[in-house]
Amino acid sequence: MPSRANCSPLPRASRSRSDVALPRLLVLGTGGTIAGTARSRTGKAYAAGEVALEAMLGEVGALGLEAELVPRPVARIGSQDIGWREWDALHAEIARAEDDPEIAGVIVTHGTDTAEETAFLLDLTLPAGKPVVLVGAMRPSDAVGSDGMRNFANAVRVASDPDSAGRGVLVVMADTVFAAADVRKAATANVDAFRGFPRGPLARVTPSSLDWFAPAHRVGSPARYAWPEALPRVAILTAGACMDEKPVEALLGIGCAGIVLAGMGQGNAPRVVIEALAKAAANGVPVVRSARVDEGMVDRNVEVDDDAHGFVAARALGPAKARILLMVLIANGIRDAARIQAAFDGR
Repeated sequence: MPSRANCSPLPRASRSRSDVALPRLLVLGTGGTIAGTARSRTGKAYAAGEVALEAMLGEVGALGLEAELVPRPVARIGSQDIGWREWDALHAEIARAEDDPEIAGVIVTHGTDTAEETAFLLDLTLPAGKPVVLVGAMRPSDAVGSDGMRNFANAVRVASDPDSAGRGVLVVMADTVFAAADVRKAATANVDAFRGFPRGPLARVTPSSLDWFAPAHRVGSPARYAWPEALPRVAILTAGACMDEKPVEALLGIGCAGIVLAGMGQGNAPRVVIEALAKAAANGVPVVRSARVDEGMVDRNVEVDDDAHGFVAARALGPAKARILLMVLIANGIRDAARIQAAFDGR
């Protein structure tokens, strides 16, 4: 991580004619497509994270944004490679910003592939204080139709808005604001790639307004979880037809501390897989049933007898975020199925 000496504020993106102090926003850069460069003008092939944060923000001045931006690079990677080092650095920077009276909010530039996981992890472990906004892009910065600067401008508006405070971590994409607990990437390449399930988006951003129409939902609210020293190994097991118990045994063999089932339908799997997972649960390895289906709830004791098998139902959380929550719970010493279920129920 760069030293703080290299993180002085950029010139203000715009200056108030009435000399009213502009909100000061910390911008944490991790790379991603928003900082990517295209191999062709269409952006079909590109490399993520090639544009330095300061260079990217240097283009922001022409947008006329009413904010003072303080850049602080964390990484320059595609978000598929994000890991504990980057998460730990982001959490530390945001926690410091929360205590800094000069900082009004935080923006994190991030790749879209794992934005929902990073947002949810931070939301579970940070207080609902100052605005924290993750933003990315579906097109690299120099491709035709690049959406990065528009998304970033919207993120500045959201992070500067006093009504954004207290809502937990937010994700801004395609003129839409999502809560960390609900946001999902639903398309591989469309600019309008994100959805909010099950409660939908929180707000819309237009050229003239930011319209909130829903409160943020925070899983586990009002309880927050302590930031761990490390995260345990938790695997996602995707169920399919003609599948046996061997993948479960392999995961246990490498020491997985928990397993999330990305099941068929409402979190189901072949009988032999369910039996192997039940054995794992009986031996102290938490098992959470989620679904490989894009939408829908996974409820307890429908076709799978969760009470008998010692399983947890993921409810509205898809496999990726179910894994994040389970890792945080285990890291905080919560391994009992009833307590884990309460967390997934939002209690």
